[in-house]
Amino acid sequence: MTRVKTFVTLTLLGGLAVVLPIAIFMLLFQWLFGQISEIVAPAVVWLEAHTEFKDTLARLVVIALILGSCFLIGLLVKTSIGHWLHHHVDHWLGRLAPGYSTIKDVVLQFIGGGGEGVLSGPVARVRIHGADNPLAVTAIVTSQHANGDMTVYVPTAPVPTSGFVFHVPAECVEILPGVTVEAAMKTIVACGAGSANLLALPAKPSEKGKGRD
Repeated sequence: MTRVKTFVTLTLLGGLAVVLPIAIFMLLFQWLFGQISEIVAPAVVWLEAHTEFKDTLARLVVIALILGSCFLIGLLVKTSIGHWLHHHVDHWLGRLAPGYSTIKDVVLQFIGGGGEGVLSGPVARVRIHGADNPLAVTAIVTSQHANGDMTVYVPTAPVPTSGFVFHVPAECVEILPGVTVEAAMKTIVACGAGSANLLALPAKPSEKGKGRD
């Protein structure tokens, strides 16, 4: 009887281990689709009123049109005129909307676009409560001061477009030269998953790192 109970329990747990991740993923996808549906709702209403597309199909058509538009814009910015327009629009948005540059840098780093914006500094492990406190956070060095202190940006998980700015002494900062901003962002979006491999890379004293002026 004990063997049967153990067999049933292990089999049930094995099934849950397969089904639950899929179910959670589907719920997250449904939530994301709902959020996108709210954003594109005006376009969906117009499409339903002027075409034969209805409800979910109309939403999918609108999303497909948005993705197609992104593709066309990507083609446009590859041209000299498109690159010029993008450069100037980017410049003015950065001046008029202070948060735009940070959001842009996070997106570029996450999709592997690189860049040289405010988040192009070195990745570091920072002890925000003092060098003797074991608590540490993953951060990006955004500025290095004349007295050796550093300003770091600590993204929040799982949305790294928001975060905290700390001004810390150099001894609280360990630069991680082998870690790219893209890799660090991916662990933040994943709520810390993969950090073991990230932090296993050798660090170096902050005095040798080069922050942004």
